Amino acid sequence: MRYDVIIIGGGPAGLGCALTFASSQGRGWQWAEGRKFLVIDDGKSDLHKAMLNNVPGVSIGTKGSELLEQIREQIKSLSENVEFIEDTALRVEGDKGNFKVHTKSGNVYEADYVVLASGFHKFEIECEGAEVIDNPKSPKPGRVMIKHDGDYKVRDGLYVAGLLAGLSSMYAAAAGSGVQVAINILSEWAGKPIVIHDVLPDKD
Repeated sequence: MRYDVIIIGGGPAGLGCALTFASSQGRGWQWAEGRKFLVIDDGKSDLHKAMLNNVPGVSIGTKGSELLEQIREQIKSLSENVEFIEDTALRVEGDKGNFKVHTKSGNVYEADYVVLASGFHKFEIECEGAEVIDNPKSPKPGRVMIKHDGDYKVRDGLYVAGLLAGLSSMYAAAAGSGVQVAINILSEWAGKPIVIHDVLPDKD
């Protein structure tokens, strides 16, 4: 199967990215309509172990695993064009417009763009152009990030989001970077900067 964007990682950054793509559908934007997206998630997000008490707009005491499931359902309610698979990415090869992602299960998925959002514990995906360095904002030693251009682009068509992009290990920071990556790609498609806002209907 071929996709417009493959997102590797189903934590805050990966789902923030996918949610933004989902929200671009059904708006009559010809450059966005019909795009297909895939989230490859190994189920190992640190959020599964989290209790969220300081996230804006999220109820105190919310379990991280509950929030992940809630976001997945939110994505599905906005678009049928976002697919989820449970698997582990092993290799990313190719260039913009012709990426191939090889997984542990032996499957190969193709896409125009790839977003790396697999967390900062380690990066063992074989990926040309992805330079792994120490994460300077981690409160614990040994955490990693991938160098990018300051706006999350690793190289043409390849982006990084979340803690793997060097963000602090806070939910809102990670999720926001995933949103920004999606906006960056959508803006490329639109040929101009875009944002996605929903507003209340006008009152008569």
